[in-house]
This record gives sequence, structure tokens and C-alpha cells, in this order.
Amino acid sequence: MTGLGTIVNTAAVIAGSIIGIILRHGIPERFKNTIMQAISLSVIFIGISGVLQGIFKILSGGKIDRQYIMLMIFSLIIGGIVGELLKIEDFLDSLGERIKSSLGSRIRSENSRFTEGFVTASLVFCVGAMAIVGSLEDGLNHNFSILFAKSILDGVSSIIFAATMGIGVMFSGAVILFYQGSITLLANFLKPLLTDVVIAQTSMVGSVLIFAIGLNMLGISKIKVGNLLPAIFVPMLWYLITTLFR
Repeated sequence: MTGLGTIVNTAAVIAGSIIGIILRHGIPERFKNTIMQAISLSVIFIGISGVLQGIFKILSGGKIDRQYIMLMIFSLIIGGIVGELLKIEDFLDSLGERIKSSLGSRIRSENSRFTEGFVTASLVFCVGAMAIVGSLEDGLNHNFSILFAKSILDGVSSIIFAATMGIGVMFSGAVILFYQGSITLLANFLKPLLTDVVIAQTSMVGSVLIFAIGLNMLGISKIKVGNLLPAIFVPMLWYLITTLFR
């Protein structure tokens, strides 16, 4: 069944969020703050490790060299410009607020961080290479193993996110369904663009965004990560352009 991996991934996030919401009521506020800081630090170092893995390569003789730096910079700049034009961050924020306003007043009062949870979880669950590659494997080969593995990771993460940020995390499942489902449906078109090198470059750019999400979660910065999302697709576009004009 095409799309099964994304359906399972969405269900895992919803189920994990429900568990997190149940646990949330029994966790004192000071513990929530400490847990949130721990999660933020973890997200930051996951991002750093992904960036370093993409930038550095080991040459013969054990020497270390750097790669893809200019592509990373151009990806972020071009992606940022496109994101600003499309106002992706504003769209996600307004979508979160609309969903929140449709809920009962009691739920709204208990989930003051609804939009933050919705936007943060949506970005964390969608910017990684597993979302793209797994969705492609789902659409092309009906191979769900990558998305099933991602479902476990996202499910556990959603428990922690929901326990600290509330029910907004659960609604990020809708973003996963749309984002990964779209890639699955477009798999035949996207597959030729995703060589091993392009996947490595895409993962590196995604890791930069994960790092930025961690900074935002700690309150260190207010980077509009949503507006940087198109940067993930710039390596594919660059590969397409260089192939056509080779």
C-alpha cells in the first residue's frame, strides 16, 4: 500500500502525543523546564553532528578536508529568500493559531504553548533526510523500513515534546501526512535527483535547520526556521541545473 509508511509515522506521532499529554499533568513545572532544556541541547548537538558529518571528509592518509560549504551557504540564502517570499513561518504560526482557536476554551487555557509545540514538532519531524528518503522508498519500492524506523523515533520524541509543550505537538501529524505524502506521490519525479551526494548535501542543510530549532527552543534566538525550509531542496535543484547544462 503506497503511503503506508507515512500513515504509520503520523499515527505514531499522534499516539506518542496522547501519551505525553497524559503524562504532562503529573509532571511539576520545574521538571518540564529542565526536560525542555535537555531536549533543546539534544536537538542542538544532533544538528551539529549532522553538519560536521556532511562538511568533513577523510582523505587518503587520514587527512581531513571540507566539502559542500558554499552549497550549504547558497542553499540557506536562496531557501531563506524563497521562504520569506512564501511566508512559510507566518503560515505555520497562523495555522497553529487557527487550530488552537477551534479548540475548547479549557484546552486552550491548558495549552498556552500550543503554536510553539505545533511548529517546533512539525519542523523537527520533517527537516531530516529520513523524511525525504523514506517517503521516496515508500512511493517507489513500497519499502517502509525507513519510515517505520522514523516512526519509532518520532513517536518517542512526541511523548517528550507533548509532555512539555502540550497538545499542539499532536497536530504536527497533519503536517507529516501532507509533507511526506506529497514526496511519496512525487517519488517517480524526485528519485533521479536524489543521488548519494545530493542526499548527503540535503541532510547537511537539514542538520543546520535542526541546530537552529534547538537554539530557538532554548530561547537563545528567534530564527525563522520555517522560512528556511526551502533550503533543503536547493541541493536537488542545483544537481538538476548542473546535469542539464553539463
